[in-house]
Amino acid sequence: MSSWLIYALLSALCAALVALFGKVGLQQLDANTATAVRAVIMALFLVGVVVAQGKLALVGDVLSSKKALLFIVFSGVAGALSWLFYFMALKSGNVAQVAPIDKLSVVFAVVLAVLLLGEKISLVAGIGVALISAGALMVALG
Repeated sequence: MSSWLIYALLSALCAALVALFGKVGLQQLDANTATAVRAVIMALFLVGVVVAQGKLALVGDVLSSKKALLFIVFSGVAGALSWLFYFMALKSGNVAQVAPIDKLSVVFAVVLAVLLLGEKISLVAGIGVALISAGALMVALG
């Protein structure tokens, strides 16, 4: 099995746990405040990972590339907005409905990659994207 597939499956599993743990944790809390606390915890955890791997000196590489840094900032803002909206949705919705709709991000990512990055997808991949869309809507709304 390819390493990218193992990491992607682990990412999906951890994302599922985010939904479950977040729903339980949000029961008596403000969603935006809880998201901010979650972000701080994530930042501290990730800095710890970088330190443990001995890669703290590589932060300079990120900071020295203005274009890369700009897009990492954009990615960070988009991620923060995603978390805010996700936790707001979890606060008032069921995990079984919110999580599948959130996974439409796969569809959005593929469409945007084709439109903005010029990536090509096969007919089979296009059918898969359509099935993901239909499946997410069926699970969430059915």
